[in-house]
Amino acid sequence: MMTLCIMMMFFLGNMIFVSKHKHLLIVLLSLEFIVLSIYLMMMIYFLMMNYNMYMLMVFLVFSVCEGALGLSILVSMIRTYGNDYFQSYNLLW
Repeated sequence: MMTLCIMMMFFLGNMIFVSKHKHLLIVLLSLEFIVLSIYLMMMIYFLMMNYNMYMLMVFLVFSVCEGALGLSILVSMIRTYGNDYFQSYNLLW
C-alpha cells in the first residue's frame, strides 16, 4: 500500500512537471516532489534489503544542491525580468 502511494506521488509529480505552467516556481516544486518520492522509494527498498543507508545521504546531498541551484536560477530570473513567467521573456536571445 505504501509503495502504491509513493508511485502515485512520483507520477503526479511527473504530470505536473510535464504540463505547461506559467511559473517557474511550480515547476521547481514539482521537481522537489519527484525527488521526495524517489527518496522514499529508495528508503523502503534499502530497508527491505537490509542495505546500508549511506547512499540515501548522498542522494539527499545531491537533491539539496539541485534545489539550491533551482532557487538561484529563480532569483536571478526575478531580478532580471521582474517575474517568473515563462511567457515574459524570450529564451532564444
